[in-house]
Amino acid sequence: MPAVKGDGMRGLAVFISDIRNCKSKEAEVKRINKELANIRSKFKGDKTLDGYQKKKYVCKLLFIFLLGHDIDFGHMEAVNLLSSNKYTEKQIGYLFISVLVGGTSDLMKLVIQSIKNDLVSRNPVHVNLAMQCIANIGSREMAEAFGGEIPKLLVSGDTIDSVKQSAALCLLKLVRRSPDLVPMADWASRVIHLLNDQHMGVVTAAVSLIETLAKKNSDDYKGCVSLAVSRLSRIVTSSYTDLQDYTYYFVPAPWLSVKLLHLLQYYPAPEDATVRNRLTECLETILNKAQEPPKSKKVQHSNAKNAVLFEAINLIIHMDCDANLLVRACNQLGQFLQHRETNLRYLALESMCLLATSEFSHDAVKKHQETVITALKTERDVSVRQRAVDLLYAMCDRSNAEEIVLEMLAYLETADYSIREEMVLKVAILAEKYAVDYTWYVDTILNLIRIAGDYVSEEVWYRVIQIVINRDDVQGYAAKTVFEALQAPACHENMVKVGGYILGEFGNLIAGDPRSSPMVQFQLLHSKFHLCSVATRQLLLSTYIKFVNLFPEIKPQIQQVLQNENHLRNADVELQQRAVEYLQLSTVASTDVLATVLEEMPPFPERESSILAKLKKKQPGKLKETMEPREVKVSSNHTDTTHTAVAEPHPPPQPTSAIDLLGLSSPTQPSNSVPNSTPGGTGLLIDVLGDLSGESSTDVPSSVQKTVTPTPGFGSVLATDHFSKFVCKNNGVIFETDLLQIGVKAEFRQNLGRLGLFYGNKTAFAFTSFLPSVETPGCLESQLNIQVKPMDAAIESGAQKQQMVNIECISDFIEVPVLHIQFMYSGVLQRVQLRLPVMVNKFIEATEMDMATFFQRWKMLSQPDQESQKIFKAKNSMDGEQIKTKLIGFGLSVLQNVDPNPENFVCAGIMHTKMAQVGCLMRLEPNKQAQMYRLTLRTSKGSVSQRLCELMETQL
Repeated sequence: MPAVKGDGMRGLAVFISDIRNCKSKEAEVKRINKELANIRSKFKGDKTLDGYQKKKYVCKLLFIFLLGHDIDFGHMEAVNLLSSNKYTEKQIGYLFISVLVGGTSDLMKLVIQSIKNDLVSRNPVHVNLAMQCIANIGSREMAEAFGGEIPKLLVSGDTIDSVKQSAALCLLKLVRRSPDLVPMADWASRVIHLLNDQHMGVVTAAVSLIETLAKKNSDDYKGCVSLAVSRLSRIVTSSYTDLQDYTYYFVPAPWLSVKLLHLLQYYPAPEDATVRNRLTECLETILNKAQEPPKSKKVQHSNAKNAVLFEAINLIIHMDCDANLLVRACNQLGQFLQHRETNLRYLALESMCLLATSEFSHDAVKKHQETVITALKTERDVSVRQRAVDLLYAMCDRSNAEEIVLEMLAYLETADYSIREEMVLKVAILAEKYAVDYTWYVDTILNLIRIAGDYVSEEVWYRVIQIVINRDDVQGYAAKTVFEALQAPACHENMVKVGGYILGEFGNLIAGDPRSSPMVQFQLLHSKFHLCSVATRQLLLSTYIKFVNLFPEIKPQIQQVLQNENHLRNADVELQQRAVEYLQLSTVASTDVLATVLEEMPPFPERESSILAKLKKKQPGKLKETMEPREVKVSSNHTDTTHTAVAEPHPPPQPTSAIDLLGLSSPTQPSNSVPNSTPGGTGLLIDVLGDLSGESSTDVPSSVQKTVTPTPGFGSVLATDHFSKFVCKNNGVIFETDLLQIGVKAEFRQNLGRLGLFYGNKTAFAFTSFLPSVETPGCLESQLNIQVKPMDAAIESGAQKQQMVNIECISDFIEVPVLHIQFMYSGVLQRVQLRLPVMVNKFIEATEMDMATFFQRWKMLSQPDQESQKIFKAKNSMDGEQIKTKLIGFGLSVLQNVDPNPENFVCAGIMHTKMAQVGCLMRLEPNKQAQMYRLTLRTSKGSVSQRLCELMETQL
């Protein structure tokens, strides 16, 4: 405590010396107890203690607390020190309060009053001490008390620089802890202009604050882009003498430069040509300086210089619009691939993974292929080898796929166990993606199973089977190759599974060769039988019954195996059942029946790759761009989970995670969205249903405002749904927290609807007592008939369960049904409420009509209570195609050549209920100059037109 020591508190120095000289823990405790008794008696009995003595005793209490002992008195004396005009006494008081007084203490009201007094003090030191205390405590009480006062200090022209800097950092803490209690929207423009402040400390603190605020609402702070570019330009082009006080080892203001570059990554490339050119000049200057000889040999110089360089490269990658900058960035990173510093090699590989996804720099990245392969083989650090694998995966395309896959397979034999499973997935994806000749694909996957069989997940061998079944030209080659692979003395069980399945389907294609006759195939497979697990034995029994159809001549030998007592009386029910049923089938069925029942498997339907989905799940922290290979998305198939004993004897089982159960595609993130603005955690459904967290639900009409209740079980995560997204769509994620994700797949026809609700468990523990129920508030019970199908009360870790909800619309309605969910997680009861996306427009069916019919019916609906009209500001893009898509998704048909103004939209539809049919006519007039809409909607029921008008407004 330098300040305390300099203040001459000899008693404190003696006490600290006594503690340090104690020979045992018991002696230390005895000395502390003696001191505590003395301090307690002084506080209680001596009414003449002056500020110096109080400060000394409070310091002793603080020291005792820091040694790990509990302090249950002295708090009021510390609060009294806050009113002192002496800096050292006030400092110790604030230090004690910050460390020992909790945010919910009864003394907090007194502390807050003292802080208020200091905030209006004319002494800047006292103001700074007060704000440091606010930031250190950072409680909601502090945010409520000072959330509106500190912004005034920050933007005031009378505030000195040191106070402004403290105010920015204090606000930063409050915004991070309690963003809802700090109203910053009114101060946005004035906070942005702090980037022009003359004091570099103020600018540095302001950038940190603006970055945090931009994460919450990027639109309010988009004006910071031009100012940030201007400030960055001044720093980059400055000399050592210009920023002498803020130059670190010959690098001007490196911390501020990094912060500015990172802030600019929250926005797309500037639209203004002047600003964009100036930013390009800054980035080029940074790249040029990286080529210059170092001005110092000290590691601090290179660290600061490289920190700015890597953040500049991140910004270049983020903008992804300047081919010259991207190629230069790639070349600069290429120089680091052989640098002696391990950290630089790691960062270079990581950044080049992102560069490889850009069409401008992909070819430049490929030039470093040999260097990356060498790094894969020679690097001593496993994390660097991991990044080398990622980069090879990202740079792979049709021209180098075979070479890269071959190198990855070669490395796989000696690869670290921690990265083998991920490498297997990447090799499988690349082999499928870039397979011009599918015989090469089959060879690669079988080689993959041979090299790393224990790390080959079920998704991989499912996939090779699906591709072989779907491609007639590779079936014979696959049967021949897998037959040869099964002859190896040591054969992995996954190879047996692949061999059993393929030979059961296509063994007849190689049966003409005596070396692979039917009996040889059967004996080869059966020689592996006793070495395999129960699941593989089940599959082999299915192969044997397929052989009965393909090769009738070996039917007796197969029946002999099936009627073995070890199979007919096996403890495994599935194995026993297969043996019994297959034996009966082979005995009683005729040849024609066998040929029909055991016919070749039909092609599998195409869906998103389950291998790619598994890779994304293994790497949730990485950007999506580095997960997928370039060009088009890898297609994949899923198979039926049913093991039937007749029609489909042994299809590959469905993966247990059911990742693409809904079969929905992920939308692409808009280019102007804020990176990393969504909550962490890519869940079970997110890659399939799409990331909807960027959509706000605050634009929903008040009649359907969300009823989500945060519960202690969800920690500090505020549960939010995405109800408004479903006004014009039927599929997607409607709700997500760290524990649970809920997807919806809905379909409606006339007055009937059906919702599939998919509950995904994102945790490592099972949900028990899972009980969903649907409530119909108000008079909705008489307007909608809802039937909820029961479901299992348990959802295993990483699993997904489906529940069906049937809906019948009796009459028009305004409210929406509410889904209530309760379940047990780790012994804690969790409750969730969210609105089901069942709006009145879901029961509208589009109808076509010509101009005369439309205007005839338009005039018929001219009563005041039949029309609703709204004029409102556009919330989204006014692009004509996007508007048309939303109108069609709303349930209406867009009528062509009806309105005299081609910019307007005229729509028609019929809302179906059990009681009646309601005609709906709409006219939408966009005013692109004013960014406004005029929406007019007429129906035969005024309540319906008003409700539809409200819903449509939320989408435009």
